[in-house]
Amino acid sequence: MAEEKAQIKIKFFTKDEDESLQVSEAPLYVPVSLKRYGLSEVVNHLIEKEDDEESKAIPFDFLIDGALLRTSLSEYLTKNGLSNEAFLNLEYTRAVLPPSFLASFDNEDWISSLDTINSTSAAVTTSNMSILQPKILSGSYDGIVRTYNMSGAVEKQYTGHSGPIRSVKWISPTRIVSSGNDRQVRLWKTSIDSKVAEEDDEDEEIEDGKTLAILEGHKAPVVSLAVEQKTNRILSAGYDNSIGVWSTNYKEMTSIQPLEYDSNVLSTASKKRRKMAVQDSTIRRRSPLALLESHSQPVEDVIFDANDSTVAYSVSQDHTIKTWDLVVSRCVDTRTTGYSLLSALQLPQLHLIVSGSSARHINLHDPRVTASTTEQTSASKLVGHSNFVVGLSASPTNDYMFSSASHDGTVKVWDVRAEKSLYTITRESKEAAKGQDKVFGVSWDNEIGIVSGGQDKKIQINKGSGISK
Repeated sequence: MAEEKAQIKIKFFTKDEDESLQVSEAPLYVPVSLKRYGLSEVVNHLIEKEDDEESKAIPFDFLIDGALLRTSLSEYLTKNGLSNEAFLNLEYTRAVLPPSFLASFDNEDWISSLDTINSTSAAVTTSNMSILQPKILSGSYDGIVRTYNMSGAVEKQYTGHSGPIRSVKWISPTRIVSSGNDRQVRLWKTSIDSKVAEEDDEDEEIEDGKTLAILEGHKAPVVSLAVEQKTNRILSAGYDNSIGVWSTNYKEMTSIQPLEYDSNVLSTASKKRRKMAVQDSTIRRRSPLALLESHSQPVEDVIFDANDSTVAYSVSQDHTIKTWDLVVSRCVDTRTTGYSLLSALQLPQLHLIVSGSSARHINLHDPRVTASTTEQTSASKLVGHSNFVVGLSASPTNDYMFSSASHDGTVKVWDVRAEKSLYTITRESKEAAKGQDKVFGVSWDNEIGIVSGGQDKKIQINKGSGISK
């Protein structure tokens, strides 16, 4: 009862430019027992509305000193060693709403990787082309790359890999790239709808859905890809501890002969690769522009720096995050952690590199901060997953938010200003209910929503009304 009567002096303010959301910044007293819902009621009461009867209450989130409030004011005071005599400045912003289940598409096998494309994607805006509808690209353990429309229909299948696909990316509306356990990176020709711009006729002889070139150089599975459309570059992360640098224009690269497979090796995988090599004998083969070697264990993920395409970051099972200067093909910085790193993401406006780990948490660090190659102590951690964090995707509209995919069967939505995840997305399929619920890939698209796929052989779409606003 004492807490219900206790009050604290606060002041509301917002950075939202919408004048209808502005309130007086005069201090006022509120009960210390209030949480987000109660504080939202107060702000809605303070907002002047032309028609209070018809207008709906707006849910708000609240920040104190840049951190999202996820408890009552009383709990915040206790945690921070403050008394009821404190004066709090509360920033309010439109709340992030829960992402609800929207749709689920069937696939033939486990889904390892996903990518999306829409009219505002870099793959479209840098290509001088246009598209009618967004599409989903998937890579599967059955060795097939697929494109889906928003009705859930498979529009095209790309066959050629001789092992599970591990990564897929859109390059443009007429080009995609994939990689897999067969150690290959493949460029494919496609046309996702009838409203693409006229392109050159350099590949007229190749049918849509066929391989333009096989990029060879890795000696182990290739598990992750990154594409930089402006510089026409591709990065690949390999289990041979190396990173491949390639061109999206395969004619820039050196032609090579197909890799030889040891005739004395009688494994099923080797036989399959030899058979596929014979079938692919007429397809162009290209070597990498460079192979970057510094990691001592398999490389799990690689990304370009969003602000400088000559810089890249990689994470590895060797516990390190490395920064690469692609101009000189050299590692220029190494951060060592105490666990294998399985996924990477950049939040460029915050100068943060996010990495998912085998230790189940998510690591945040600023590459601008000087660090030695010894244990990093300056990084912060986000804890919430109960298994490996294998996929990361940034919010397309909110600089502070991203999603994570985990073998614990969930996708979590995070805001780096909060200690805990905002929301947890679980699998909706019957297969997941039987324990086949590992999530391997996630892609957050501003038109489609949060797209995820995994062990249940489903592409699941979740979308919240204004989730990123």
